[in-house]
Amino acid sequence: MSAVRQEFTAVIEDLSHDGRGVTRIDGKTVFVGGALPGETVRFLRLKKSRRFDEGEALAVENPAANRVEPGCVHFGTCGGCSMQHLEPAAQIRAKQKVLADNLERLGKVRPDRWLEPLVAEPWGYRRRARLGVKYVRKKGKVLVGFRERHSPYLAELDGCPVLAAPVGNLLRPLAQLVEGLSVRERIPQFEVSVADNATAIVVRHLDPLSNDDLERLRGFARLHGVEFHLQHGGPDSIRPLDEASPLHYEIPAHGVRIHFEPSDFIQVNRHINNAMIDHALALLDLEGDETVLDLFCGLGNFTLPVARHAKQVVGVEGDEGLVQRARDNAARNGIGNTAFHAANLFESIADYPWAKRAYDRVLLDPPRAGAELVCSEIERFNAPRIVYVSCHPGTLARDAGILVNDKGYRLVAAGVMDMFPHTAHVESIALFERPHGR
Repeated sequence: MSAVRQEFTAVIEDLSHDGRGVTRIDGKTVFVGGALPGETVRFLRLKKSRRFDEGEALAVENPAANRVEPGCVHFGTCGGCSMQHLEPAAQIRAKQKVLADNLERLGKVRPDRWLEPLVAEPWGYRRRARLGVKYVRKKGKVLVGFRERHSPYLAELDGCPVLAAPVGNLLRPLAQLVEGLSVRERIPQFEVSVADNATAIVVRHLDPLSNDDLERLRGFARLHGVEFHLQHGGPDSIRPLDEASPLHYEIPAHGVRIHFEPSDFIQVNRHINNAMIDHALALLDLEGDETVLDLFCGLGNFTLPVARHAKQVVGVEGDEGLVQRARDNAARNGIGNTAFHAANLFESIADYPWAKRAYDRVLLDPPRAGAELVCSEIERFNAPRIVYVSCHPGTLARDAGILVNDKGYRLVAAGVMDMFPHTAHVESIALFERPHGR
């Protein structure tokens, strides 16, 4: 039986949905990390399975024209990014191809037109992240960051150029901070949020921190201009170490300020988020007298800007805490034409009062699981126009198939938004319209 770890040389034929090169050896598909289409690559096979093998490029004989020097010294080791070796414009084209392939293959649909992709600065963009923390006894040091590409272990990182300032430059200082704590082996994670007004770092600790530990955290916070929060249990246990600033981010084009808690979901890319809101508003095509239903509304990221341009917006979200914070955000912004409700959108919505009326527009922004059940009941809203914001092309394609093939909508337009540059993550937006007379 041949060894798994074996070297091969092959021509790369395509790029996979996760940013790896695709080739074939003896008729079997092999996914090769760090390889691009058209290149002849010497690679090491790392894993074998019945349907495909996996490998990593060792040397490239004829680099592709769109290959670039990665912007991070840890690229290839750290698993946080998979496409830094591909120029940004080519990354976008690859993501649009993933979206098109999913729509056609899974949804059996094709948009009438493609929207221009939304792009922004590809470095220092990530304002929200969970960072692993691990004390490695053999090395006598702490690691902070993301996992290695081909293993469950944390990569040894000095910094991260995709994380927003100041966090991108604090990985090594944070590791050194943990090394000096009495509970250094009992801290598995930092959760970071870079707001417009402050940087919050949630310290997940499995054992109580000593008074000396707390003073070390305070010293670090003063030195680096961050605010620590402590988490000893579930999300409800998060408390600020000391008095902390209420976190917020601005949506300046619409005069909206969103307040949020350190563990709340917010879109990770500030610039793409602002552009995405404008994009969604343009597709909603509001004249000011419409009622809009915003499903999976979260903190009101879309709800509140849309309310500036509509008669009324109804926001629905599954988490009661988020719903209350959305109400509070509406009040702080002086927006009175909104109503927020808590509901499980992965179960039938038939019995909710807000679901027993018609709407002029529906906006969907579901998590990775998509909005399958909502789409299966979409006719109850009688909405002529639906805008769907997606963080997973597969579930968007599935739901698009329901809307088009089962519910009679037309997929008018679709496009990608580069929320996570240098990764294979595909964020997208789609517009559905119901033909007149239906």
